Amino acid sequence: MSSETGGGVVVTGATGNLGTSVVRLLSGDPRVEWVRGVARRTPGWAPDRTEWHTVDIASEQADLAPVFRGAGAVVHLAWAFQPTHDPAKTWQTNVLGSIRVFEAVAAARVPVLLHASSVGAYSPGPKDRAVDESWPTHGWPDAAYCREKAYLERALDAFAHDHPEIRVVRMRPAFLFKRESASEQRRIFGGRFLPGPLLRPDLLPFLPDVPGLRVQALHTDDAARAFQLALRHSGARGAFNLAAEPPLDAGRLGQMLGLRPVRLPRTAARSAIAAAWGLHLLPASPHLFDAVLRLPLMDCGRARRELGWEPEHTAPEVVREFLGGLRAGMGADTEPLRGRKVG
Repeated sequence: MSSETGGGVVVTGATGNLGTSVVRLLSGDPRVEWVRGVARRTPGWAPDRTEWHTVDIASEQADLAPVFRGAGAVVHLAWAFQPTHDPAKTWQTNVLGSIRVFEAVAAARVPVLLHASSVGAYSPGPKDRAVDESWPTHGWPDAAYCREKAYLERALDAFAHDHPEIRVVRMRPAFLFKRESASEQRRIFGGRFLPGPLLRPDLLPFLPDVPGLRVQALHTDDAARAFQLALRHSGARGAFNLAAEPPLDAGRLGQMLGLRPVRLPRTAARSAIAAAWGLHLLPASPHLFDAVLRLPLMDCGRARRELGWEPEHTAPEVVREFLGGLRAGMGADTEPLRGRKVG
């Protein structure tokens, strides 16, 4: 397969979990002439051959075309997980902001668009076998995250049809973790006051085993390499599933952490999450919990065959690294990833 080499790359959401890994990788890639990182706030981090542009894609006044002009590719990663109690606000950033990005790519005549979709875009599917990229992407309608990811799949369908001259790639990764993202993800899903040092397996009497809770994980750096490979391969178009092996469930996590799985009814787990979310004690919504229980397992054969991609970290290794980062309050020198040890 031929590969694309020259030009610069614009990365939106460049200071977040996936963005920092993509920028770090591309800034050290001799095939990439320059990197423009787009974020709401300029970070203290200064990787080689990278310049920062402060733009909020949620704003109707956001002028992205000048930032994109002259680029060989745009990698769109910007995403807001909160506030989960105000889905209209996340829609403003995630859906309307993404559409602004797509329109600016066309206006600036950028030849390649890589978009970060998600396993969350998929319709409910099996947990006993893996599905490929042809599985329907209608999401779980009750969860804002899935609803937004699924809507953008339709928007990209229309964009690719209207702009056949632009090579459109959509990555659908599993849940992404790395050591440096631990503090950010604790704030997003557990709340800013959840003590990281308490997230220790030895403090848990057992591991809740909720029916349907079988998911896939991926190291963020492994996902970033898939984006890099897709940029290089001029024939890469369409969707690619990205996940590490093996799938994670209570049995496997229990073996890994030395904990005994104890079956917990789905209704009991959801009721506890709904109560905490309703009281604003927990940022993660019960609707997202419902979606996670229904997400299919993904077959990543296409990424391996067509991109030559293989994850370097297993799913258990990803979890161990992330838990270590939680306990240590790990972060990075960007506003989304700032470290903070609570407790």
